[in-house]
Amino acid sequence: MEFLVTWGLAGLFVAAFLAATVLPFSSEIVFTGVLLAGASPWNCVVVATIGNWLGGLTCYWIGHAGKIDWIEKYLHVKKERVDRLKDRIDSYGSWLAFFAFLPGIGDVVAVAAGFFRCRFLIVAISMLLGKLIRYIVWMYLNGLFIS
Repeated sequence: MEFLVTWGLAGLFVAAFLAATVLPFSSEIVFTGVLLAGASPWNCVVVATIGNWLGGLTCYWIGHAGKIDWIEKYLHVKKERVDRLKDRIDSYGSWLAFFAFLPGIGDVVAVAAGFFRCRFLIVAISMLLGKLIRYIVWMYLNGLFIS
């Protein structure tokens, strides 16, 4: 991850993008490293948010391309169970994309939003807001401990 820090904001963008995909990666470490290297905190927030948001939207589109056959075959989840979940998701699922910033389950939320064909505009906006708030909080936490 050190080389991403040396790339500055471009490295932060790549790290944030990768962290929002199904790859196990932490953009927060790179974010902190870029801050320590002297980058503007707000530039870091904007770059990390955009990278992470685009990574999350990539997961959405991966889910959108998914098929129920794959769920049954690879995840061993029956179609009936998926249908019951879809009924619940239809009412408020698009707004659940806000929680795509959460470690561990965020990727699943983004992929599920795509798979269940949640409304793209609401998914995109709610995901953007969640990721923006995440990096603002991270920026302020770093300010408390780095200064």
